[in-house]
Parts: sequence; C-alpha cells; structure tokens
Amino acid sequence: MSIAENIIHWYKNNGRDLPWRHTKDPYLIWLSEIILQQTRVDQGMPYYYRFVDAYPTVNDFAQADEEGILRLWQGLGYYSRARNMHKAAKLVMTDFGGIFPRSYTQLLKLPGVGEYTAAAISSFASNEKQAVVDGNVFRVLSRYFGIDTAINTSAGKKQFAQLASALICENEPGMYNHAIMDFGALICKPKAPLCEQCVLRLGCVAYNQDLISILPVKLKGKASRNRYFHYIVVEKAGEWVLTKRGEGDVWANMYEFPLIETPGDMESEEIMALPEYQAIFGKAKIISIAEPIKHILSHQNIYARFYQLQEAASVIEKNPHWNYYNSDNLDKLAKHKLIFSFINKNIMY
Repeated sequence: MSIAENIIHWYKNNGRDLPWRHTKDPYLIWLSEIILQQTRVDQGMPYYYRFVDAYPTVNDFAQADEEGILRLWQGLGYYSRARNMHKAAKLVMTDFGGIFPRSYTQLLKLPGVGEYTAAAISSFASNEKQAVVDGNVFRVLSRYFGIDTAINTSAGKKQFAQLASALICENEPGMYNHAIMDFGALICKPKAPLCEQCVLRLGCVAYNQDLISILPVKLKGKASRNRYFHYIVVEKAGEWVLTKRGEGDVWANMYEFPLIETPGDMESEEIMALPEYQAIFGKAKIISIAEPIKHILSHQNIYARFYQLQEAASVIEKNPHWNYYNSDNLDKLAKHKLIFSFINKNIMY
C-alpha cells in the first residue's frame, strides 16, 4: 500500500472521534479549525461546543458583539483569532450572501484564514484536493523521508507543501488530511513516539537511522522580551475597579485591573514611589496579595504581580476609563487569562 493508503487504513481503526468530523458544514468546521490553532484538542473541545451553542450559524456570529465573543473565548489566548473570526463572519454576510465559502480560493479571502486553514476546511467540507501541512504533518513527513530542512524556513515550508500535495489521496483527500494529522498526534508524537505501533516504520528513515530525536529541524526564533505588569486591585463595598485595554497591544479590548508597567521587576515600596502611582493613588499603601506569575506569549514573557490597596481611595474620577463592577457584572466581562485566573482564585463571587 502507498503511504496515504496505510495512514487511511490506520485512521479508520484508530482515528479520533471528534464532533466537527461528523459534519460537512464549512462554518462549523471553520469554528473548530480556528479554535484549535495553538490549542490542544482536549482544551478546545469545550470552546467548540460553547460557540456552537451561542452562535449556531454564521449570521448569529456576525450579529454578535465583540465583547460577547471575547467573553466566550476567555482562556484560549491569542485573542486576535476571535476578533478575526468576527470580521470573517461579517464578511461572509456581506460578500458571500451569508453562505460560508467552502472552496480554497474563496476561504483565503476571510480574515484569519491562511493556507493551512483554507486547505483543511475545503478538503473536509467539499473534499477538495488540498493538502494540510501543520506541525503533525511536518513531523511525519520529516521523519519518514529523513528531511532535515528546517520546517520554519521559507525553503522548508515550500518543500513540505510540495511533498504533502504529491502524497495526498486522490479519492479521499479530506479523510487523508484527518488521518495524517491524527497519525502525527497519536503515533508520531514529538516526544516518545510509538514507533513499534507505526505502520510506516519499515520505510521510515528516522526510525531506521536513529534520527527520531533530531527530526524535524526547527530553527530557534527571536528571543522573547520581558515585560513587568503590576496590577492594583481596588475594592470598595463588594465592587472592584477594572479598565478596558486599548488597541495596539496584547489583550486588546479585554478587561483588567489598573495596571502599571515597569521596565524591570519592582517591589511594592518601589511601585508606590513611582510618579504614575502617586498621581492616581496618592499615598495609599499596597501589599502583595499573590505569588508573582510568569505568563508566556509569542515573543513576550509577562511577569505579573497583584497588589491590594490597603486604604479606600477615590480613584475613579482620576481616570475616566476606570469603573467599579460588582460580582455579577465582573463575571460577564471579557478578561484575559491573567485576570480571570486571579479572580477565580482570589475573589469570591
């Protein structure tokens, strides 16, 4: 059997039973694909059901307000995905007559849909012959053929895309794409792959030449920059001060506690001495109320500290973008992970 036939045969007996694989609706498949970007299947599954329940059609999604979408997205990270989804749903309504596209070329016109996502949706929804190339596919092909071209270079992406297109099954491209992704996720895993269960091992270069731990090759990216966030938790009569982040930075339009960012880590005494602190909080003292947290984003390491204002302070009139929220309203706000994780651990609704 060919590589494709072997993998499809394996998939029919061992593939994962996932809800979006039981539909040809490109809208539902699109939901799953965007949610699963940078996200494990077990983590993304509840979000998929949540979005399908809240927005069963693309029109429902287009009509939703961004804050509601971000609230449902809360915890998945990479919030630009959710914003692009909203833009894409609106575009489907205006440019595609409310009918979600299912062809590769049309899908590429949607915000947030790149070559991989367009290939996945078009092959799953309409069996279009478009090969998907994700991390799992890179790994399977690199190891099987012994390819040491770095997968995150232009040359590597082109080489693997051509190879994937040459291997794709003519009659069942959608099933083949599902199969090779599952094969990479379940058998040809990044660490401790199940080589003894692999139906391709006899022809696998990496297996036969002891290159499993070396392939695939990926060049190191640029160094991440460190950022230091100091959140001031202001509570008064069961209400908390939160503010909405602006555009042009991480977590745009998400809610958080008043923030002071510094070029390096600081203790509470140093924070209180800062002019920007004194301009808002005056001489009010703060105490640390949680262990420092390191939160890793793409090319950024966020080091966050949370402080509680010891004395009640009239801070709202000094910043028009701040407001008090009670526990009911607090739960409804779209908050990024640092904030809602802190709230869930430290603030009782």
